[in-house]
Amino acid sequence: MTEHNQTLLTVFVLTGLTEHPDLKIVLFLVFLVIYLITMVGNLGLIALIWKDSHLQTPMYLFLSGLAFADSWTSSSVTPRMLINFLSKNHEISLVECFTQFYFMGSSATTECFLLLVMAYDRYVAICNPLLYPVVMSNRLCTKLIAVTYLIGVLHLAIHVGLLVRLTFCRSNIIQYYYCEILQLYKISCTDSTVNVLVLLIFSSFIQAFTFVTIMVSYTHILFSIIRKKSENGRSKALSTCSAHLFSVSLFYGTLFLIYVCPRSGSSEDKEKMLSLFYTIIIPLLNPFIYSLRNKEVISAFRRIMKK
Repeated sequence: MTEHNQTLLTVFVLTGLTEHPDLKIVLFLVFLVIYLITMVGNLGLIALIWKDSHLQTPMYLFLSGLAFADSWTSSSVTPRMLINFLSKNHEISLVECFTQFYFMGSSATTECFLLLVMAYDRYVAICNPLLYPVVMSNRLCTKLIAVTYLIGVLHLAIHVGLLVRLTFCRSNIIQYYYCEILQLYKISCTDSTVNVLVLLIFSSFIQAFTFVTIMVSYTHILFSIIRKKSENGRSKALSTCSAHLFSVSLFYGTLFLIYVCPRSGSSEDKEKMLSLFYTIIIPLLNPFIYSLRNKEVISAFRRIMKK
């Protein structure tokens, strides 16, 4: 049968995380709590930064941009997954599927570049403290945040534009909990070689460029910290970088395990769990990573509570 004689599919079915009915209610409650905490944590952090004048500095403006990106990532995936836990109908339209992938992917790309500019901010603050107020103004910070979001939006527009050229006529089953692009390539009845190649080139470049640049920045920061004579100065510099380094390690470590490590048929469930960590757990953890040991954030929270 030729492609023209086959029925083109416009509706997909997401298999989700599990087929066991007994687990679905439990997982629904678990991920509902995670989602609520994620949104309260990230949006609360944004509100705190914009409400307290002491936190309206480049470092915290970048952090508010990261918190919004995390909220964006979680909201693009979790609500649909929660619906599928309770509903017997796991269908998602072609437009909804492409839209979900677009928003999830654009927020992930944005986060890569936000982590990069946050590393640059720490580099200037520690290695060139006297120039910091001149180099990193709030105006420049706002422009950099806007550029990171613009890159995310444009990057995913390329991949969604290439997705539109594909047709789907074999199977409408997506073995995932959201519309993951590689799963869409698997069920396409159009040759997706160009799509895969473009995805590989852009994703590899973005991840490699941002990660290497972050590591170069922190190498300079490390040498600068070592050269500091004051023990208090070294301790303060390390404390301002530790949270960001931990967040970078979680983010890029998960990406590395998903996209770089060898795959096999038996590792599909493991890959799904890693993707779950990347799309749902990291957005949950980030506001706590940046705030629990941050004295300025805790002080700002106390001031707001007193008012």
